[in-house]
Amino acid sequence: MSQQRLYVYYRIDAADFDAVCSAVQVMQAELRHAHPGLDAALLRRPVSEQGQLTLMETYAAPQGVDAALQARIEAAASALSRWLRGARHSEVFEPIG
Repeated sequence: MSQQRLYVYYRIDAADFDAVCSAVQVMQAELRHAHPGLDAALLRRPVSEQGQLTLMETYAAPQGVDAALQARIEAAASALSRWLRGARHSEVFEPIG
C-alpha cells in the first residue's frame, strides 16, 4: 500500500484566523486520538489577499491516508464550514522513493 498523504486547503477571513486555528487544533487532536499514528498539521500562506488567508491541513498516517480515513477527516471538518470562504480542496499525494 502506498503512503498517501492528504492535503486540504481553503480560504477564511483573516479576522477569523484565531477562531479557525483553535477549531482545527481541537479537530486534529480528536482525529489523532481516534487514529493513533496520524500526523496532522495546520499551515497558512504567509500573505493575505483581500482580507482572506489560505490555510492548509496536512495528514499522514503510517499506512497512508485511505478513502475511509479521508472521509472521517472531511466529516470532522464540517465543523469549520461557517468560516469557509469557498470550498475545501482536497488532494492526495504519495512520496516518491
